[in-house]
Amino acid sequence: MRRVFLPLLVLVILCVTGCEQASSELPQPLVINGKTMGTTYNIKVYPQDRQVTAEQLKNQIDDALIAVNQSMSPWVKDSEINRFNALAHNQFMPISEDFRLVVAESIRLGKSTQTLDVTMGPLIDLWGFGPDKRPTNRPTQAQLDEMRSRIGVDKLILNEQGLAKTIDGLEVSFSSTAKGYGIDKVASLLEQNGIHNYMVEIGGELRLSGSKPNDKPWIIAIEQPDAPMGQRQVHKELKLRDIGIATSGDYRIFYEMDGEIFTHLIDPATGMPVKHDLVSVTVLHPSAMTADGLATALTVMGTERAKAYAEQHNLAVYLISKSPEGLKTYASEAFKPYL
Repeated sequence: MRRVFLPLLVLVILCVTGCEQASSELPQPLVINGKTMGTTYNIKVYPQDRQVTAEQLKNQIDDALIAVNQSMSPWVKDSEINRFNALAHNQFMPISEDFRLVVAESIRLGKSTQTLDVTMGPLIDLWGFGPDKRPTNRPTQAQLDEMRSRIGVDKLILNEQGLAKTIDGLEVSFSSTAKGYGIDKVASLLEQNGIHNYMVEIGGELRLSGSKPNDKPWIIAIEQPDAPMGQRQVHKELKLRDIGIATSGDYRIFYEMDGEIFTHLIDPATGMPVKHDLVSVTVLHPSAMTADGLATALTVMGTERAKAYAEQHNLAVYLISKSPEGLKTYASEAFKPYL
């Protein structure tokens, strides 16, 4: 079962549709939209010349994203990920370069953070998270202990032969890294086409490069966590260039069971849904895939652990936490230049 994280970015992509004194002399962007990975993608580019058309770019982009989906989607019957998940232990499966890059970064982040675990699907299933993402079962401590012994990125072996697992039944899910990788893949494709001013968004996460006309930066806004239900309000605007951005949080998904409040976020170290005051995490990183994974991992950590990890690894991180006095914010030293 895939973990689901709502996109918490309000895209304030200003000055793209004529909202800044549109001038016929200003170049207009190529706008490309489509569907991928169970969500949508939106791309805006400013080519230096008009040798490439939106239709030509869309065909290339769709081909690239179809390849990523064919590799990593659990909904594609013969995908690489499904073939690996069905594989017996100690058998190496040759894998594509796309799959290798995502699994390598997922393993690295898993070992570094201890809170991002791409093998924890069976643990999520144990809690009974169904299609509506609502927990229906409360596992016993014995069940949790037994399950935790059967998951973990340390049970994956990646080498020149391919990928293997050390125990039967181990499965992987890249719901916290594949989307970001798709963004990076599209960004690389645009660069190969000589395009250096662009915004790529898939499912609420982005990568930005260069600028808009007149050297104006891309403007992206973080959503206000305590906005009334059904409304989206801006918490803070960021003026960005040449960076990936991902935001994760749990303030809109929580349930009560047996008199306790549970979120959809599970800590692989305890096997339990997290209970803390951290409601929104924004990460800036050159790689959208890494930003994607880190946003999830830091959300599971909670405020104090996330602060410590961000400072230890010099990460550009912005946190929003609940408190009796209202929302509190924290910007790491690496994030402050973007405020």
